[in-house]
Amino acid sequence: MKNSNYIEFYFDCSSPWTYLAFTEIVELSQRLNFEIIWKPILVGGVFNNVNRDVYEFRKNPNPLKLDYSNRDLQLWAKVRKIKIIMPEIFPINSVKAMRGCLFADQKNCLVSFAKNVFKAYWGSGLDISQENLLLEIASNSGLKPYDFRRYVESQEAKDLLIKNTKELIERGGFGSPTFFYHKQMFFGNDRMHLLEQAII
Repeated sequence: MKNSNYIEFYFDCSSPWTYLAFTEIVELSQRLNFEIIWKPILVGGVFNNVNRDVYEFRKNPNPLKLDYSNRDLQLWAKVRKIKIIMPEIFPINSVKAMRGCLFADQKNCLVSFAKNVFKAYWGSGLDISQENLLLEIASNSGLKPYDFRRYVESQEAKDLLIKNTKELIERGGFGSPTFFYHKQMFFGNDRMHLLEQAII
């Protein structure tokens, strides 16, 4: 049950900018005493519906923008004190990882599980679409691998992930990370300061 001071955080672990925002919002929630309502999504589903320009940029990137974006990402990683590399597999199928986040949330292990997924993919370049890796991450995050696998393959997990994704689209979202505070939407790691100002 959520308290009166909460943030709804829509996210997909396949985004490096989301890793940055995830790291900050966990710290921010502890410092400013607000609850985080976690909303795992499939950002590809969002792109397919309302932000197809992303695919065009990936096919035909502007070299100047791409170079700046990569440098900007590393500057932010330094600020957040995390390691970010560009994995060989990108973009990646994060369906099972995000269903796993739903399960981890039910077991009050989401922060640990999601953090370990982010670190595996963005810190080590591992393939988070692989079930064996996710089972290992689940175990290391305090989850039972058998229960984890069963939930990830369940219709409940499939339906809830789709529901969250559609919900974000209906609320005007177009990517990850997106967060809402009192119905006000903020998008992107670089909007964390504005979110903090809204809270205080």
